[in-house]
Amino acid sequence: MGSPVVVWHEAYEIDLGEHVYPTEKYRLVRQKLAEDGLLAELSPVSPEPAPEEDLARVHTGAYLEKVRTGRFDRQEELRLEVPFSPELRRAMTLACGGTTAAARHALQDGVAVHLGGGFHHAFADHGEGFCLLNDSAVAVRALLADGSIDRAAVVDCDVHQGNGTASIFRDDARVFTLSLHQERLYPARKPPSDLDVGLPDGIGDDDYLKRLRAALPRAVEDPEPDLVLYLAGADPYRRDQLGGLALSRDGLAERDRTVLRSLRGRGIPAVVLLAGGYAVRVEDTVSIHAATVGEALDARREEVAVRGG
Repeated sequence: MGSPVVVWHEAYEIDLGEHVYPTEKYRLVRQKLAEDGLLAELSPVSPEPAPEEDLARVHTGAYLEKVRTGRFDRQEELRLEVPFSPELRRAMTLACGGTTAAARHALQDGVAVHLGGGFHHAFADHGEGFCLLNDSAVAVRALLADGSIDRAAVVDCDVHQGNGTASIFRDDARVFTLSLHQERLYPARKPPSDLDVGLPDGIGDDDYLKRLRAALPRAVEDPEPDLVLYLAGADPYRRDQLGGLALSRDGLAERDRTVLRSLRGRGIPAVVLLAGGYAVRVEDTVSIHAATVGEALDARREEVAVRGG
């Protein structure tokens, strides 16, 4: 088995002005992985923008025309919560291509990491909550369309409910959506996932992990998916600016370990996406994301050891 793939593009870092969304985190996570010696265990891949046909399997033609032209009215841009720019469009189409590329590599290698992605608030016909396009949905629909997979699951552990993803796959029996999130938090309107685990404010490590372990089998058993996209948000962290949970960094590492080892134990390929993370100190967000990648590598080492190669 070769080295697992890590997907990243320098264009993910864009200038949003004074904003809580730290797009520099993508570069900084890659930098930390290099400093910690983990990047040497990964095979880097630079993505291409998702082709129009892949985007069109998820997003409406009218919405994609707005994305192409940038003709968003003030209300639409307020709902998006980031200023639209050609740079944002490029970053998001690259992220869609990046998640699709990571998914294809995961099918071959068992796991792949995307230092980006997880834009789960984008709906078929609009963007919101920093999310212009829904990369997870684009990737899943692309692989379903060409027969690479028959079933997929999205395991969303961002602190915010994956409303866009839930809406897109609401009537698609081939895709199971699980969202483990803070209930009394954005988004106000939460279209139902196949399984929503709404958490109370201030929940800590032990209770969080208990609920995760209870929910996870629903997403990965009977029937078993051919691929899981894991949104490993750093924002359940207790010092996150946009969340109100109380997980420690150790608790988040155990969350990642729980998900990734569960998938490895069943032989289900996994795509790891960074999703959200807005800690008071960007260094904390970066360290949490890098630790997630470390857990993916640990799960991979265990798989190689079991297979004996």
